[in-house]
Amino acid sequence: MEREQSRNYSSMISDDSEAAAVEGPGEKIRITRLETILVKPRWIFLKVHTDAGITGLGEPLLEGRARTIATAIEELAPYLIGKDARQVMHHWQAIYRHAFYRGGPILTSALSGIDQALWDIKGKALGVPVYELLGGPTRNRVRVYAHVRDAEGARAAVAQGFTALKTGPYKERPFRIIDTRAAVRKVEDNFAQMREAVGDEVDIAIDFHGAVPPQTAMLLVKALEPYQPFFIEEPVQCQNVDLLADIAAKTHLPIAAGERIFTKWGFRELLEKRAVSILQPDICHAGGISEVRNIAAMAEAWYAAIAPHNPMGPISLASGLQIAASIPNFLCQEQVSLGDGYLKEPFVVEDGFVAVPRGPGLGVELDEDAMADKVDHDWRNRESYDPDDGSVVDW
Repeated sequence: MEREQSRNYSSMISDDSEAAAVEGPGEKIRITRLETILVKPRWIFLKVHTDAGITGLGEPLLEGRARTIATAIEELAPYLIGKDARQVMHHWQAIYRHAFYRGGPILTSALSGIDQALWDIKGKALGVPVYELLGGPTRNRVRVYAHVRDAEGARAAVAQGFTALKTGPYKERPFRIIDTRAAVRKVEDNFAQMREAVGDEVDIAIDFHGAVPPQTAMLLVKALEPYQPFFIEEPVQCQNVDLLADIAAKTHLPIAAGERIFTKWGFRELLEKRAVSILQPDICHAGGISEVRNIAAMAEAWYAAIAPHNPMGPISLASGLQIAASIPNFLCQEQVSLGDGYLKEPFVVEDGFVAVPRGPGLGVELDEDAMADKVDHDWRNRESYDPDDGSVVDW
């Protein structure tokens, strides 16, 4: 596919940026154009333009497949152009169900970004934040966590205002199917050093990323129990729900998963089998704001918490904050970018929290000038191999 800095999918409908403001709930807002922009380091932003002069923002990223997602958006454009942007749930159903081959990472990631943008348009048209349309607010600030690798990083993050952190298991090489006592001890020691560095008042989660063989995963879980991690994320591949449930039944530590699960139908099995007590739907993959709100409601019936996955950009974070502000069972929000260099008003962490956005829609505005040097990328998924025999390992 030929590299482009952005794509525009237009119809013959005029996109009049000077159009009159929407006057009432009966006024239609027609979608006129879908625009995707690849943004460094690995993201893709979506703009949905309308004939009311309102532009909705979304983030339909699938890591390592940004151009594939841009093509998926292009394929969905003929359905959306000319239709009323306010019919958010109707469009969600049409895009998902008319696909025939439902679900999967490509369709639901494209749908997720579109859904975010349509909620942004709807909130802007009515002059309210999205969480107000979802019945909120349930809170006035949202706890966020930072990523760290070691004790030094943990101290630095706490100094920046974070009270919740997430790390990965220390490793010098990929984990073996059954790893050595030395390897397990190094994971334990690294986590113990972080716990000592920041104390017991700071929460520290640990993400196995589904890259630890199940035979070793349980050894690590047991070794970490004395240090009370905030949660253990993806101790094994999330598709192996029965094994997740087995691990959850053998430890008192909370088990979390969900970044690679799509829609309410995927999360149902996790809940029914009691495989996790913390669900981590990704608002860029799982079906957008509409579906993550449904997943949260379903999780509440199982007394499960929601900690949205988000190693993506600031539009994704803004969408996650709208969810956090409108559900009762929110735990903590992942973030890797507070929007510096992307948003006109980046988010600010104070005492471990960011304020709920008060502006209409998603409550954020892109800083096009600051983003000018960040347009386009060619990010690829990592390739990992065992150093002993060259076999493929998870990353």
